[in-house]
Amino acid sequence: MASLQDIRRRITSVRNTRKITKALELVAGARLRRAQTRIEEMRPYADRMQELMVGTSRAAASFRNLALMQRRDVRRVAVLVVTGDRGLAGPFNGQVLRRAFELERTERAEGHDIGWLVTGRKGASTLRFRRYELTANWAGFADKPTYADAQAISHRLAELYSAEEVDRVVLVYNRYVSPLVQRVTTTDLLPIPEGVLGGERDGDVVKAKRGDFIYEPEPEEILQRLLPVYLETEIYRALLESAASFLAAQMTAMRNASKNAAELIDNLTLAMNRARQAEITQEILEVVAGADALAG
Repeated sequence: MASLQDIRRRITSVRNTRKITKALELVAGARLRRAQTRIEEMRPYADRMQELMVGTSRAAASFRNLALMQRRDVRRVAVLVVTGDRGLAGPFNGQVLRRAFELERTERAEGHDIGWLVTGRKGASTLRFRRYELTANWAGFADKPTYADAQAISHRLAELYSAEEVDRVVLVYNRYVSPLVQRVTTTDLLPIPEGVLGGERDGDVVKAKRGDFIYEPEPEEILQRLLPVYLETEIYRALLESAASFLAAQMTAMRNASKNAAELIDNLTLAMNRARQAEITQEILEVVAGADALAG
């Protein structure tokens, strides 16, 4: 049985740990509110961007010859995994990496090669530990991304796709639903899905749409300029969703850790009181035994 001094030392250690987890919980909660605001401001812009692309694509005579829309036989798939720079966030990093590895197994079963791109130090370290070669990686902005970060990633992806180094790009990230729910989401980035541009059209629809608006320059040229912006927007949206998911997961994990620490302190305090009572009882028995010996 642990001594009274050992129990007291452990209680002090757990209390110090609880102070840290409580502080991390409060910081994550405050930052989560700001991250939620950024997502709420971003989502309407992303939706409006997609509406603009749909309208322009319907007015265009053809958009399948655009660089980011061209489809070809898939030989190499690039997987972009969005993870965090830090841990202490429960299953946040683990669940997105598991989905990425599931996707890898599926693609390899179909005879496709895999190229890895990752944001966040945790994902990069895990992939390197498994001896995967990284095509590109970014870090330092996982919990507070900027549009410039999304642009850097988008430009790299567009270069790889235009140079035919990859034939498909898939994005894997945590989508923010609520402080308690973060869903792993898989999205095809390149080639840009035709469903984003409104799907199949016929000539009558094109003529009708062209009749409502005057385009300068031509819709095809406008669409060519919009596609890279759309790609940047989708990546930026995923980065913001992932940042909010990380903060929510960290807040929940630290809250649970603080709760567990409080329960452990209660149990240790009870054990300390029992040990103290046992010591007092033993001292009383020794005093009584000594008194009996003197009386005899």
